[in-house]
Amino acid sequence: MTQEKDKSKRSEGYDDFLAHVSQFTSRDEEKAFMESIDQEPPQEDLTVNVAERVKRAREQRGLSLLDISRRTGIEVSLLSEIEQGQSAPPLGTIIKLAKALEMKMGYFISGDELRPFTIVRRGDRKVVSRYDSKRDKHYGYGYESLAAYKKDRHMEPFLVTLQPATTEGERSSHDGQEFIFVLSGRMEVRLGEEIHVLEPGDAIYYDSTVPHLVKCHGQETTRILAVLYAEK
Repeated sequence: MTQEKDKSKRSEGYDDFLAHVSQFTSRDEEKAFMESIDQEPPQEDLTVNVAERVKRAREQRGLSLLDISRRTGIEVSLLSEIEQGQSAPPLGTIIKLAKALEMKMGYFISGDELRPFTIVRRGDRKVVSRYDSKRDKHYGYGYESLAAYKKDRHMEPFLVTLQPATTEGERSSHDGQEFIFVLSGRMEVRLGEEIHVLEPGDAIYYDSTVPHLVKCHGQETTRILAVLYAEK
């Protein structure tokens, strides 16, 4: 009986939607309505949470910033900015930090609240944007975890939004593999000595040990589904 009521509610909702659409008097009005219901929900910036977790994990192990710098090759000044929430680390850096601290990278995204399975609703996704508050720079992307709180996960799926960057960016390399599927816009990937441009529907799978850089190609925002795999 409950299933029938739910089905009826869904049907009523869809009927209301169709009724609204039928009232459009122009294509511009229809376009405006479709854009209004397709807006992304407000997102919470997790930079501070990531910063707190990195610092806590380091201090619990009795390690200094210099110790972590020696293990990862990341400059002490940048590590300090990350821990102070002044710079959101890219995913490659999080992987390096996780390995140096002998933890899974998922901890820095999700924290301790882990479950046997997880469902991430559209309005519940948390975004981490790359920026440097001291230098007033935006590095061209923000990423949202699509598997937050899944216990013992071996893959890290993200919805990534690439924006035209104000800085060129550098290739990174780390343990693991990456799979990327382009949802919209155009993506440029620099992999070793090669440069490729991917369009919606294109995909790429590569070893993360190869120096790589993924960026927006042109002035159009690009959305990609990225799945990272990194062994502890």
